[in-house]
Amino acid sequence: MPAFPPRSSQRKAALALVLLAGLVAGSGCTVANSDSLTGGADGALQIALQQEPPTLEPCESSLTSTGIVVRSNITEPLVERDPTSGALKPLLATGWKATDDHTWTFTIRDGVRFHDGTPFDAEDAAFSITRAVGSKLGCNVDGYVFADSKLEVSAPDARTLTVKTKDPDPILPLRLSFLEIVPTGTNTKSKVREPVGTGPYKVADWDSGISLRLDRVDGYWGTKPDYPAVRYVWRTENSIRAAMVASGEAGIAVGLGPEDGAGDLGVAFPNNETTALRMDVNVTPLNDIRVRRAVNYAIDKNGIVESLFLKLGEPAGQLVAAGVVGHDPAIKAWPYDPAKAKALVAEAAAAGVPVRTPITLIARTAQFPKVAETAEVMQEALSQAGLNVKIKMLDTAAHLEYQLRPFVRDAGPTLLLIMHGNQAGDAAFTTSQYLKSDGPQSQYGTAALDEMIAQAGEKTGRERAQAFGKVLAYQNENVVQYAHIAHMRGLIGIASNVRYKPNSASTDELRLAEIHPAE
Repeated sequence: MPAFPPRSSQRKAALALVLLAGLVAGSGCTVANSDSLTGGADGALQIALQQEPPTLEPCESSLTSTGIVVRSNITEPLVERDPTSGALKPLLATGWKATDDHTWTFTIRDGVRFHDGTPFDAEDAAFSITRAVGSKLGCNVDGYVFADSKLEVSAPDARTLTVKTKDPDPILPLRLSFLEIVPTGTNTKSKVREPVGTGPYKVADWDSGISLRLDRVDGYWGTKPDYPAVRYVWRTENSIRAAMVASGEAGIAVGLGPEDGAGDLGVAFPNNETTALRMDVNVTPLNDIRVRRAVNYAIDKNGIVESLFLKLGEPAGQLVAAGVVGHDPAIKAWPYDPAKAKALVAEAAAAGVPVRTPITLIARTAQFPKVAETAEVMQEALSQAGLNVKIKMLDTAAHLEYQLRPFVRDAGPTLLLIMHGNQAGDAAFTTSQYLKSDGPQSQYGTAALDEMIAQAGEKTGRERAQAFGKVLAYQNENVVQYAHIAHMRGLIGIASNVRYKPNSASTDELRLAEIHPAE
């Protein structure tokens, strides 16, 4: 993947370093202790994140801020998806096959132990699935990946796992690539803070608000990763994270923007992330489809991509990006037409819709570079169309309360700025989560759309792709719950003494075993 070109001026990088020095001096502590530098005293790798993980609970690893630390590092799934080719590869399962239309059988790997020394077998796999899917634990992976499916799971012997589905599910192994395995005995009544897994690293120390350290596991069953320890720190200011990479304070810095000062250490990559506004269709004035269409016409997506994202993306007309099964290249972004937006709002107002009702545009701090500026641009555009929009910036935990069921009650009409990454490569995960009437992140749907989603999910191959393309087109024409903005490209900072090739999953799943010291 080519590196992002250096900035035309070195002043921004220098300024970021000055800001970093000021932060250190003002706080009275160092950004990284001597033993946490890349290639430091203990050989530890330091990674700079935008925010502290809200939890390390494995069944919440489909959340970006959790999965980037947990997935395939602390815990592991039965099956692992290659994010470049899309192929499924054996991990804790060595093989799998559909034994009938409703049943999949998996062969469980022998010789694997959890961090606490207990051996892993099929009972652990069955327990992990039952704990996360269809349980009262309220795991994000349940709704997002399994769409609240009802599964029958059994372990006939230590090396065999069977999973039965109510309806035929041709992509069950792909779904299971998102489910991290934990040992039997893991709490089933509440989520765990520091999980026990089978991965190459284990939690060594979590100093809330400061840092999180993982140590390499002796006797790990797979290939031993290069770094004996990894320390995660979080800095909300993009320029600070970029400066940490430039100065050698960190080996990796995620979530950077093109103007943050990483220079030629900033590597661009397609991250399968799509930004969009989710509209609360149940509340006036957004319950009028004319108003929702006006929101789509009012936003200058090309302008946002060009001026705010500095071309790290392209205007979007659907929630899934190219390369995902179901993406339809014939679906284009809504055209920018402020006059039409204004006319639609006026038409709704003439019909008695209270279009001046205050609408809250909710965005998450550090959601992506220049998120606040993006929200302000959209606020102004919607105001010009005749709507009354206010901005509310929230942290991750507060934003999730609006994003996931049960939604915040009595919030009034809202436009929620989301960033959806379909790393699984199949539109089933997007549609069941974001478009179904009862989807965990959907506020509205129709019976016709629900039926289309169900039928598409039972198909395979080209028919599957075409069916999901029709689902996405139907949403745009008849439901209009979303105003799509852009398919994004990510930028990750990689220090000169670190070797790593980012891929479409790097935003959500940063596999430590794939990061190496530069030769």
